[in-house]
Amino acid sequence: MPRFSIVVPSHGVAGRLSLALDSVLAQSFGDFELIPVCDAPDAPAADVVAGYAERDSRVTPVHSPPSAGLAGARNTGLKAAVGGHVLFLDGDDVLVPGALATLDARMSAVGDVDVLYFEHERTPWWEGEPTNPAAPLLARTPEGAFSPGRAPQLTGVALPAWSAVYRRAFLTEHGLSFPGDHFTDVGFGGLVALRAERVAALRAVVVRHLLRRQGNRLGLPGEHHAELLDQTELVLTRAAEQDLPADRLKPLFEQLFAAVLKTAAHPRRLTSGRRAFFRRASALHRLHRPAGYRAPGGSVGVQHRLLASGSYAAFRTLRAANRTASRAAALLPRPRGLRTRLRYAAALRLPLDRNLVVYCAYWGRGYACNPAAIHAKARLLAPQLRSVFLVEPEAVGSVPRGVEHAVIGSRKYWQVLARAKYLVNNANFADAVVKRPGSVHLQTQHGTPLKTMGADQATYPVVAAATGSFAKLLARVDRWDYNLTSNRHSTEMWERAFPSAHETLEYGYPRNDVYCTASAEDVARIRKELGVPDGKKALLYAPTHRDYATGFETGLDLAEFCEAIGDDYVVLLRAHYFYDQGAPRGGGRIIDVTGHRSSEDVCLAADALITDYSSIMFDYANLDRPIVAYADDWDVYRETRGVYFDLMELPPGRVARTPGELAAVFRDGSYADETATSLRAAFRERFCQFDDGRAAERVVRRVLLGEPPESIPPVIPLAERVPAPAATLVRS
Repeated sequence: MPRFSIVVPSHGVAGRLSLALDSVLAQSFGDFELIPVCDAPDAPAADVVAGYAERDSRVTPVHSPPSAGLAGARNTGLKAAVGGHVLFLDGDDVLVPGALATLDARMSAVGDVDVLYFEHERTPWWEGEPTNPAAPLLARTPEGAFSPGRAPQLTGVALPAWSAVYRRAFLTEHGLSFPGDHFTDVGFGGLVALRAERVAALRAVVVRHLLRRQGNRLGLPGEHHAELLDQTELVLTRAAEQDLPADRLKPLFEQLFAAVLKTAAHPRRLTSGRRAFFRRASALHRLHRPAGYRAPGGSVGVQHRLLASGSYAAFRTLRAANRTASRAAALLPRPRGLRTRLRYAAALRLPLDRNLVVYCAYWGRGYACNPAAIHAKARLLAPQLRSVFLVEPEAVGSVPRGVEHAVIGSRKYWQVLARAKYLVNNANFADAVVKRPGSVHLQTQHGTPLKTMGADQATYPVVAAATGSFAKLLARVDRWDYNLTSNRHSTEMWERAFPSAHETLEYGYPRNDVYCTASAEDVARIRKELGVPDGKKALLYAPTHRDYATGFETGLDLAEFCEAIGDDYVVLLRAHYFYDQGAPRGGGRIIDVTGHRSSEDVCLAADALITDYSSIMFDYANLDRPIVAYADDWDVYRETRGVYFDLMELPPGRVARTPGELAAVFRDGSYADETATSLRAAFRERFCQFDDGRAAERVVRRVLLGEPPESIPPVIPLAERVPAPAATLVRS
């Protein structure tokens, strides 16, 4: 039997779960079992956990459905535990180095106790000083093991479940488990403290709690706050049944109602039912108030007295008096120009148009990418919706006929942004755009991340300088309701890069649908439009942007490259969209397709792809055609830009580091040989998970039509998909 069983729920933390698991497995004390609790075998966290389970026999994952919540996940892990003592660790928290050895030593010193409480550190997600809220509670505890009556301030309700280690037999003997769905730590901690006979304290930090940027989920608005009263009633009722002594009941009562009053007075937590919450809290206060109880002084004491008397009107008046004008100031729109601001503010007071959808792609560069693919599908599946595409003035000519548009900055632009129920973008809307209650923002993204994104860019000075204010970036992220991903890797990386409360949709990228639906005739038509000569093999060269470079430099002499590989090939040059200046580059066998509206068309026309670190490789892999990575400056790029994985260890095909190596793989045909095919297959398995040709349909049905998740078409397995045919190459 291991000394410790460490239960780690993982719902919604796949991007940070490795931190928690690594912190456990790196402990110097190794007598433990690690029990990650995943939503399901195919959940994002399950992929992360599977690798750990393969490498370490101490990792024994179990599954608990998301509907069971945090309490269900912990109870499932507790049932599976076989260790002598149980420690609960949230999936985005970590054990400090040496934590288990310290716990073992302390438990050996104090003997057999039911609960050992310890300190924890709350670490701000971005900046600020860590805090240790458990330290004051534990500072006044006896040195060795003691009965709970000797430290009445340790009620259990003021410490999270992961700030203690529990004797498993004690929990089992008393049938103790996590109650309810929300505020389960309050109920569990209180019940444990009431049942415990022998406890001890460790005045040292064991767990480092990493605060989420979006805050504790329990602090968000919603009806779930009524469950705080459920947990309060459960604990106080059990205390009454045990006839808890007055010296223990008073701190328990005060700590429970400190949380209740904080919720009752908070202006945003209770969006409805505030009066009912107050009345029920008042009844509980009167029923369980200790004999001779005297309320504390100050504002808290006033709130206690108003709660005891049931004076909701007076309580509401007190709450209103403490508010500031910050909320109104935060909602003030800031578009440029006084007249525009006034018009936008007036439009924001009008009702939402529930049939209006606003789309934008690449900051208004035109009708493109995922927003365009969703728009096209919505016209078929939801023709009742009015759709408006936002574009810059110079991009108006690229908007297809029949597509309604608005020029960015115009009066119409601000009007539709103010009234639209749905806003769809592959980048972000302007800072001045207000997220209205009831509106739905869908972030579609525009690629799979190899390079660091969002908050992860902060540690790379060159990139951070160009990014600007991360606070403003994350304020824009807070407007998202949904975030779209095309593979599990993206799900995990976006969660890290854009921490917020949005829901992730693992539906695939709508723009990539065409890679499974285009025909040979479509490919031939596109090649003709682009000017690809009949019978020639078209190589798409698509280098990415370098943050440390100024202007566009290919890093490859394309004329020399064409000369070296022979007359059978032409090169389609597609520079990063940052460098689309309108004037074509190249000539002869080099066809500049940078300005072509659709990158999907360009990919369909190409028989093979040459790229460095551009995310186009992840999209092109859906076509199952050869890919060559030209990584002449990989080491510099990796150090200055930051990457999420080593492309050299998991390439999509052959890798060339010099112009000579690149030409050689095309001269000898190794760019499409068995080794290249095997590398591409592994790459596709990891990064082409959800792009099956039906992504746009899934998005329209779920987001725009509001269909339930269970009715959305499932993803077609990779082996069953038939990619669009190449023009001249035979796909293996």
